[in-house]
Order: sequence, then C-alpha cells, then structure tokens
Amino acid sequence: MEKRRYVLAIDHGTSGIKASLVSTHGQVKDSVFHPTPITYLPGGGAEQDPDDWWRGVLAASSSLTARGAVPAGDIAAVCVSSTFSTTVAVDSRGMHLANALTWMDSRGAPWVKALMKGLVSFEGYGLGKILRWLPKTAGGPTLSGKDDIAHVLFWKNERPELYARAHLFLPSKDYLNGRLTGELASTYDAIQLFWLTDTRNPNAIAYDDGLIRLAGIDRAKLPPLKQSVDVLGPVLGDVADRMGLRRGTVVVAGSPDHQCACIGSGAVRDFEGHVYIGTSSWVQCIVPFKRTDVLHSIASFPTAIPGRYQSVNEQDMAGGCLDFLLNNVMYGPEGVSPGERPEDAYEGLVRTASGVPAGSRGVIFTPWLNGERTPVDDPSARGVLYNLSKTTTFRDIARAFLEGVACNTRWSLQYVERFAGRRLDPLAIVGGGACSELWCQIFADVMDRAFRRPVLPRQANARGAAFIAAVGLGEISFDDIPGFMEYDRTFEPRPEHRALYDGVFDAFTAIYRKNRSLFGRLNGR
Repeated sequence: MEKRRYVLAIDHGTSGIKASLVSTHGQVKDSVFHPTPITYLPGGGAEQDPDDWWRGVLAASSSLTARGAVPAGDIAAVCVSSTFSTTVAVDSRGMHLANALTWMDSRGAPWVKALMKGLVSFEGYGLGKILRWLPKTAGGPTLSGKDDIAHVLFWKNERPELYARAHLFLPSKDYLNGRLTGELASTYDAIQLFWLTDTRNPNAIAYDDGLIRLAGIDRAKLPPLKQSVDVLGPVLGDVADRMGLRRGTVVVAGSPDHQCACIGSGAVRDFEGHVYIGTSSWVQCIVPFKRTDVLHSIASFPTAIPGRYQSVNEQDMAGGCLDFLLNNVMYGPEGVSPGERPEDAYEGLVRTASGVPAGSRGVIFTPWLNGERTPVDDPSARGVLYNLSKTTTFRDIARAFLEGVACNTRWSLQYVERFAGRRLDPLAIVGGGACSELWCQIFADVMDRAFRRPVLPRQANARGAAFIAAVGLGEISFDDIPGFMEYDRTFEPRPEHRALYDGVFDAFTAIYRKNRSLFGRLNGR
C-alpha cells in the first residue's frame, strides 16, 4: 500500500489560526487553534495585526507537529486558506507596514463611491464606469467599501505616506505565504476583489491596464499572479525548523476561505452548492459560465479549480451575531453575567434556544450588525430585534438570532439560484455553525432545502486547502474529491414548518425594505 502523505493546512479565520494535518485524500488527523484579536475603529474600521497571525501560525503549527500524530517526513506540503478581502501593505521583504484592513473594514467606501460615480448613475454606479468593469471582471467594486480595492484607495487617500512606502498590496493569504517562503505573489482567485483583472478567459487571467489606470492605483504595487495549485517554493529553513517541518517542505499557493470551503465541502462539480456558517456566512456554487447580477452583487469569479468559475453571495455576520450576543450582552465587563465567557458558550446559547418553538414566538432578528454586502450592498443596515412583547424571553431572542441568520441566507440563496438557473438541493453545510444540530435543522426548515453535513464540518477550509495542495503535488485531481467525501447526517426540511417560515421570511425582507431609508438617516448614508 502506498504510504499516505499529509498537508499542513493553515486555516486563517477572523478569530484565529487553525493548523491541521490533513491527508491528501481529505482525512483530518489532528488540529490546533490559536486565537487572534481584532480591533474595531470609528467610521467602520476593522483591523488586525499581521504579527498576531504569524505568531499564531508558528504557535499552532509547532504545537501540532510536536504532538507527533504524523511524522515530519510524511508532511508533503503547506497550504493556506485565509479570509477573502483582507488586505496587507508590505515592504520589499514582505513585512507589513501597518495593520491589515479586514474584510469588515468599510472606511474605503467614500473613495469607491467617488471612483464609480458618473453623470448617469444607477444604484450609485455611473453607467459609463460600470460598463468599463462588467465585461472584463463580471462585476465591479462594491460601494460598501469592504473590497481590497477600497482598502487600497483608503490608504492612498487617507494614509498617503503608507501608500507611498508600500512595495505591494497583498491579500492576507499571500502575506502568510510570503512569510513562509519569501516569495511575494497572489493567485487568480485571491486577487479578484481588487477588481483589476480581466477574467473573461479563466485559463488566462491577467491584470487589465485600463482598469488600473481608471482606479488610479500604481501597477507596480500589485503582486504577480499564479494558479492556486502552483508550488511557490520551499518553506524557509529557519521557519521550517520553528514549525517542526522537514526542510524542503513546499508551499502550494492556496486559496481564500470561500474557495477552500467550497472544495472542502465536496461541492466541486457544476451547480453543486454549499453554505458556510462561520463568523460570516455565504452561499456558493460552481458554474460553467461568466455572468453578472449587478443588483445583488453576484458574479462569476475565478476559483481554485483552474478554468472554473463560482458564484457566491456572502453576508457579513452569521456566527458573529452569536459572538455579539455572548460578548456584548451576556458576558464581559458590560454583560449581565459576571465573569469570563465560558468555553462552551456557543453550546450553552444553542441549548437556551432549543426549547423554543419554530418562529421564536414571533420575534425576528436581522443580522446586519456590520451593514450588509449581499444580497443588498448597504453598509448602513443594522441589526433589529422586531416584535418584542412583555412575554418575550431571552430564550426566544436566542432562537431568533439563529433563525435570523438563516433567513438572511435564504435571501441570498434565492439570487444565487436565479443566477445559476436552477434549484440547489441538496446543499452541503460546513463551518463552525454546522456543528450545531439545531442550527442545521433551522437552516433546512427556513430555506426548504436538504443539507448534507460532511464529517468534521469545522474543518472544511483545512480540508479544501489540503485538496488544493494534493492537486498541486499531482496526487489527486479535483474530479476525485467527491469520492473522498464522508457525510455524517442529512437534515431534511420539515413540511409542517413550511408555511410558518415563509411568513417569517416575508416579514424579514419587509423589515429591510421599510427601514432602508431610516438606516441611511441613522447611520450616515
């Protein structure tokens, strides 16, 4: 029997670094997590210190390899999955010059709006401008200011000294790859939200000089591009020693979290979809065409699978809403419960919600705590607890949070399905939120779709990174992946809840329609 080889998969999420040892066939052997902080700033700022990421990579990796679940000689590669649209300004050595702007940072919104305005406008976009972008990129910079291009424009206009000093602007994945190998480059999929590449031919993606000039960004500050399955080079010798790796272990270029989760969910064939529930949430499927839905921010994006496109609709807050409830209401210095948040806080919150009937006794929660990017691009939207009464309990509110996230995902799903031209059923469900049986069932009931949950759903990003590395090493093909997948349960929608949740969903979308202008007045749109 051929000896099994492994990948050290680095899953960089908003809350921390997870290092996992995953076989080239997708079996997770062991895993270690290291938390990293985030700083929220006035005006929509959300920053992280890349040094915290790097310390997390070294700490989690060295701890993992020291446990000896896999001999160092059996670890064939390292591959990184990281948050999409988190941007780092680096010097010529690949060292960061300031905090990274995360995917939640919206301070670049005024500069994107200025870039995209025109004499004749539609939904905030000048028609002449968007017609320059659409044919080449299948979309355009979102006006919420959370894309990489908005981060770069923020630095250029409000931190000009930093912009001038920057050698390159890198997605977070590629910053970590640079620290691992010394090689500074990005990939076709990771660079997408800079909105400066021509993606009409998915096999020959390249920067477009016309769009770069229009954006006013220096071409020299953009990284060279590779495929996600390309081998960047070996881990630097001293870094390999610190991580407990064999010298010469290679790094495969990898992919952002969306694409890694897609591949790790097993949904790699055309029109197979998945839902991810982490800090944020998204609905995604592979599509065999290039198309755009401007009104709902859906476009055909490059994937880690060479020559293939994907469509995705992402909501800003999913599990992050539970963190809000736990950190801002229940625990901490301003919470109602004294002491620190317990380790099983998520499980406790779900237990609190478990005895409440479907529909949360009429309470509805909207999860727009950080505005929203899809299916509406509105940084002014905010969370709402709707229809409270004197008999409402905290248990009702806890379940309403779970249902509100699912309602927003249903809202996204309808546009992804319209984009794909078909019903996506069943869907894979992955991410930390998928570990909750109750939440998975709520998603199935609210969305009226069957959900297949892979074994270890929290490891979807790591599994996807390992599969990408395995393809890059020539050990498997992407077509092999469905045969490697194992599912532990399918959640079927319950017919008795169909009419109830249809009514809840109608009310949910009405809350946004009827309050959109009010959100704008209250929150500075």
